[in-house]
Amino acid sequence: MSRVRIVTDSTSDIPAATREKLGIEMVPLKIHLDGETYLDAVTLQPDHFYHKLVTAKSMPSTSQPSPAEFLTLYEKLLAEDPEVQIISIHLSSAMSGTYQSALLAKSMLETDRVEVIDSKSACYGIGALAVAAAEAAREGKSVEECTKIVRSMRETFAIYFLVDTLEFLQKGGRIGKASALIGSLLNIKPILSVDPEGEIASVDKVRGQKKAMARIIDMLRRDVPSGALHVSVAHANNMEAAEELHRLIEQNFTVKSMQYISIGPVIGAHAGPGTVAAFVSPA
Repeated sequence: MSRVRIVTDSTSDIPAATREKLGIEMVPLKIHLDGETYLDAVTLQPDHFYHKLVTAKSMPSTSQPSPAEFLTLYEKLLAEDPEVQIISIHLSSAMSGTYQSALLAKSMLETDRVEVIDSKSACYGIGALAVAAAEAAREGKSVEECTKIVRSMRETFAIYFLVDTLEFLQKGGRIGKASALIGSLLNIKPILSVDPEGEIASVDKVRGQKKAMARIIDMLRRDVPSGALHVSVAHANNMEAAEELHRLIEQNFTVKSMQYISIGPVIGAHAGPGTVAAFVSPA
C-alpha cells in the first residue's frame, strides 16, 4: 500500500469505481431536499437526485462536513499505518467552508502528516487533482512530489461550465430575478468558469446552446497549450449535451484521454440540471 493517501470530498465528483481503484477516501457533503437530508454520492446519487428535483416542493440546499467527520477519517488512516501521510484536497474555500473544516480537523491532530489543499475549484476540477495525486502515490512518489503535481496542475487547468437554466443561479444569489427572467426568455446561456481565487466567474453570455458551445471551443483554443489534452466532460443529467461538447472538442484538439463525469447532487443543486462542463488539462 502507498504511504501517501488521498482524501477528498464528494463535490470532486470522482466516479466511485475510480475512487475504489486508486484508494481515494471521500468525505460527503450533505444535501437537504423537501425535509430530508442526504449524503452526497452516498445516500443520494446523481440520477436519483435529478429525478427528485422534478417533483421537489422546494429548492435544495447544501451543507459542509463537520471538522469531526474529517478528524474521524484522518485518525483512521493514521492508525492504519504509522508512516502514512495524507493529502486532503477540497472544494474551493471561496465557495464552501469544507476546506476550513478539514483544516480545523488537522489542527486537532498532534501530527504534521496531514496536508490540506484548497483546490480553488469545484466538481472534476477537484477530482482531477485528487486522481493525479493518487496515481502519483501509487507510483511511489513522495508526499512532496504528489503535492507539487497537484499545485502545478491547479494552475494549468481550463474549466468552463455551460448552465442550462438560470433558475438555480438566481435562487443561489448569483444573479437577480430580473436577469434570470430576461435571460430565460431570450434563451441566454451563461458560460461560467472558476477564477484564480476559486470564485465562480461569469465569462460570457451567449444566446443558444450551439453558439455557447462554439464559444467554449474558442476560449479553450485561447487558454490551453498546443499538444495532446486530457479531457473530462461533466453533465447534470444531460448526456446529449455532454456528447455534443465532447464531439466539438475532439474535432478541434488532439485528445489523449476522455471521460464523462456525472455532476453530483451538491454541485448540481447550485448549477442546476442540464449543466454541462469541460475540464481540460495538458497531457
